Amino acid sequence: MFVGESIFFSDGFVDSLVTGLLPYWLEIPTNEDAGKTLYIFDDFPSNEAQKPFREDHQAQNTYYEMEDERRWEELEVDCLINVFARVGMESLLLDVPFVCKSWYRATLVPSCWQYLKFPDDLSDRTFSYDLKDLYWCTLIQRFIDEYRLDETRFSVTAFVKFIISRSKGKAIYLRLPPCASEDVLKYAADECPALKLLALPSRLVNRKSSIIQEIIGKWTNLEYLVLGSSYNLENFLGQISIHCKNLCLLRVADANIGKDEAMAIVSLLPKLKQLILKNAYIDRDDLVTLLRGCNELVCLDVSNCIGFDEEDEEIAKLASHIADFSSQGSTLDDYDDYDGHISHDEDVYGYGSD
Repeated sequence: MFVGESIFFSDGFVDSLVTGLLPYWLEIPTNEDAGKTLYIFDDFPSNEAQKPFREDHQAQNTYYEMEDERRWEELEVDCLINVFARVGMESLLLDVPFVCKSWYRATLVPSCWQYLKFPDDLSDRTFSYDLKDLYWCTLIQRFIDEYRLDETRFSVTAFVKFIISRSKGKAIYLRLPPCASEDVLKYAADECPALKLLALPSRLVNRKSSIIQEIIGKWTNLEYLVLGSSYNLENFLGQISIHCKNLCLLRVADANIGKDEAMAIVSLLPKLKQLILKNAYIDRDDLVTLLRGCNELVCLDVSNCIGFDEEDEEIAKLASHIADFSSQGSTLDDYDDYDGHISHDEDVYGYGSD
């Protein structure tokens, strides 16, 4: 039954998963150091091996004793996959697999992992508010506790790569956490060739700009791009115009759109359908450039921006052909009506509000 060597969840963890199996069920030896070791199985383990975990998930298994109730574990695999693909990463990783054998096996199907939205607060351990203790985000802490891992040897980079590997190349939605490393970026480019939506936080855009330009050409099916920053936007769009011919939506959080950025959008993405620049700094003339140059826009959101007035009549006229146009809350400068508020998501994570 044992098919892999004992391994530690470290930077080499993903490379050790040559079988591609997710270690949902772990045999915990009785010696003192056993909690540091994972054993990967090729089949669902015995009831005895499951016992430590069933105690934690007893509430989810009460239906076993209700013979008259619908037996959810007997649903067709296709139905299970359709549901599990929507429950979110944490539930798919730490809740669903512990319900029953058929659900566990269904979570191994790559189609369940097409939508990879990593938590914004996913990161290495950080200090608590009283600066006395280090803590993990909820997802990682649950994962460590569930599988009794050694916190001192846990690698967030290996964890992110491990989750990405579950998709087996079928991921179509990837929202990376701010802590994603260069290694993760390159791994995602190789392992997620079918991506249609890519979201990159400001930390990655600002610090890994050259790497992103090198690898973005691998996502030829990309249709939606979300950037946490407008840093080096012209160079990004240059690569996108060459390799990502299907791009129809661009969203940039906390953007600073000047003449160069506006001209890059117009000249490199003339067939763009949706452009979202909420809370941006954009001069009136540069907005006019966008309105005159992006003739195929059906959605333009420049609400709460600084640099033009929301009641500007010329802008309203130029935008009249756009079905979904919003400039609500925008002001000519930041001294009159603008309150200087930056959302928590924008400030900390660099994605802006959804």
